[in-house]
Amino acid sequence: QALDSGEADLAVHSLKDLPTQVAPGLVLAAVSEREDWRDAWVSAEAASPWDLPQGAVVGTGSLRRRVQLQLKRPDLAFAELRGNVDTRLRKIDAGEVAGAVLALAGLKRLGLQARARWVFDVESMLPAPGQGFLGIETRDRSDVLRLCRALNVPRAEAEARAERALLSRLGVGCHAPVGALAQAEGDNLRLQAFVGLDPAQPVRAEKTGLLKDPEGLGATLAEEILAMRA
Repeated sequence: QALDSGEADLAVHSLKDLPTQVAPGLVLAAVSEREDWRDAWVSAEAASPWDLPQGAVVGTGSLRRRVQLQLKRPDLAFAELRGNVDTRLRKIDAGEVAGAVLALAGLKRLGLQARARWVFDVESMLPAPGQGFLGIETRDRSDVLRLCRALNVPRAEAEARAERALLSRLGVGCHAPVGALAQAEGDNLRLQAFVGLDPAQPVRAEKTGLLKDPEGLGATLAEEILAMRA
């Protein structure tokens, strides 16, 4: 609303929270270098989620994290954990939950990476599409766009666009249990995806395409996943 009214010329977002369909008249002008894309385990009790006792309560409001954790630990229970990072950490320290999963990028940006007791690898937890990127959104104005484009990292932008295209073609929002990770490899782009819309039959798939066509790669992999009845 601030951009649309002219109150602001640009807005900086955690890219995973920016809708895949940008509002009319607005554009995604720049994507930052990616901070660590991984999710982290924070707990006052257990060194990792695999060390939790049977039936322990994990704090997370993310269906994506919940479904992926349940694949390895179906016995775990889950509770909503809302608020900013400091609020979540206080709730963990107070014992309201046995532990929680947070984006490592957020912990690092706040200088709190030491709170991460365990970091998930690509096999155990794919991140939210756009996780770790900052995105600059502007009105479609040439002067502002020119300034912001100077901050854009083309390789990072391609990775982000592939992940966002996958999410868009699946027709779901950022709160859906979908994980995605695009990684540039020379002139190519490798995209891995996890879809847990049916927790009983989660789908994991990957595809490699051209770095110059990230949206095409994301849409094509989404089509293949949809064909699997995910």
